[in-house]
Amino acid sequence: MAPRPMGPALRFGTKSIGTRHEASRFSQFPTLETLDGRSQDLQLFGLELELAGMLRVGRNEAGEIAGDCASMGDLRHARITRNSRGRFRAEPNGPSPVELVMDRVALIYNPASGQDSPKRRAVVDDALAMLRDAGVRADAFETNAPGRAGALALEAVDLGYDTIMACGGDGTVHEILQELVGTQVTLGVVPLGTANALAADLGLGSTPAGAMDKLLTATPVRVPVGRIFYCDSEGVSRSRYFTVAAGVGADALFMSRLDARLKRRFGYVLYMVQGLRVWATHSFPLFNVAFVDRESRKTRKEDVSQLLAVRIGDFGGVLHKLAPGASLHKDSLSLLAFKTRSRVHYMLFVLAVLFGRHTFAREVELLDAISVECGAHKGSAEQVFVEADGELLGSLPVRIEIVPQALTLLIPRSAGLNGRPAQDGLDSRRPLAASAPTSDPAELMPGHK
Repeated sequence: MAPRPMGPALRFGTKSIGTRHEASRFSQFPTLETLDGRSQDLQLFGLELELAGMLRVGRNEAGEIAGDCASMGDLRHARITRNSRGRFRAEPNGPSPVELVMDRVALIYNPASGQDSPKRRAVVDDALAMLRDAGVRADAFETNAPGRAGALALEAVDLGYDTIMACGGDGTVHEILQELVGTQVTLGVVPLGTANALAADLGLGSTPAGAMDKLLTATPVRVPVGRIFYCDSEGVSRSRYFTVAAGVGADALFMSRLDARLKRRFGYVLYMVQGLRVWATHSFPLFNVAFVDRESRKTRKEDVSQLLAVRIGDFGGVLHKLAPGASLHKDSLSLLAFKTRSRVHYMLFVLAVLFGRHTFAREVELLDAISVECGAHKGSAEQVFVEADGELLGSLPVRIEIVPQALTLLIPRSAGLNGRPAQDGLDSRRPLAASAPTSDPAELMPGHK
C-alpha cells in the first residue's frame, strides 16, 4: 500500500518529455503539482529525486500518484513510467531505467512480406501492445499495394508521428526511407521479411518480439544514407536513397528474376536457385566505372562486370560480413568491384563468402570511395540492370553518392555502432540537392541527360 502523505502531497503533472526516464538523462524537467494547485519543478540530482528533501512517491487514496517532501526513503535508481492510460508510476530501488524517445509511433506493415504472412497481423498487434504498455501512443497501418508503404509514411509524417516503424523486409524499409530522409522523424525496423539485412546489422535479431524489446530502449542516431541516380524503364533519370547496398550488374539481374509470390513461399531456397541460374547463364558484360577514392580524393577508372556499393557491416545469414569496414556511420561507400567475367572467379568468391574466408585481390577488389559513376561500354548492346536494397530500379547510366546525416535511425544500445545522437534543427521535408558529378558525364556515360 502506498505511504500516507506526511507533508504537501504532490502529483505528477502532464508536462513530460517522454514515457520512461532516468534522472541523469533529463534535458528538461516535468512539473509536479501540489494538490492545492501550486506547481513546482521536479529537481533531479544524479539518480535521486529531491524536492526540499527526499521525495517518496506512491499512490494515494484517490488512486493518484502522490508523495511528500519528508525523508521517507531512498529513490536511488527510481523508475518513472507511464502506462497506456497515461498514468504515471514510480518504482523505488528498481533497475536503472532508460529514457523512451518515442511518443507517437506509426507501425507500417506489409501483410504479404516474408514466409509467414498469415500471422502478420497478430505479430503487429503484439508490437502495438508492447508500445502501448510502455506508454507510447501507437497505431498500425497496412500496405495494400506496391509503393503504398511510402505513401503511408508520408501521411504519418504529415499527421505528426515522431517515429515510424517499418514492419517488413528490406523492401518495406526502402519504401519508407524515401519519405523520411531530410526530416526529423525517426525510423525503426521490425524484421518481418524474407531478407532483413538492415535489422541484422542493427543487432535486432530475427524475431519481431525481440526486436521490439531492443527498440523500446534504442537511441536515435543521425546517419548518412546512400543515394543512387539511374534511368528507369522509360529512360527517365530518377534517384533513390538506400541503407543496405546498391548494385549494378549481375545482382540486379538476379533481383529482376525473383517472383514475389515464389519468394514468399520458398524464401532463401529461391534465392539460391535463381543465383545459380544467373551464374550459369549470364554473360557478365563489362561496363565503365569511375570512382573518387576516399583518401587520395583522386578519380580512378576501371572496367567491371559487377559493382556493389555497401552501407552495412553485417548482412546476417550466409552473406554475413560481406564488405569488411562497411558501416552505416561512414561518410563513404564500401565498393566491391568485380573486374572479371570469369564464372570460376565468381564461384570461388561466393564460396569463400559462405565460409567466411573471402579475401580481396586483383579480380575482386574492395574500395573505399566518396562517389562512383557507371556507364555502358561504347557500342555495347547488353542491358545492365541496377538495384538498391534489393529493389530493381532500372539501368545505366548510374551515379552513387553519400548524403551526410540524412536519416534518424533507432539503433539498439547493444549494437555498438558508436553513433552520435540525432541532431536537431533539420527542416522537415527539406529536399536534398545532388552534388556535382565527379567527372564529365558525357565522357563516362554516353547518352546521359
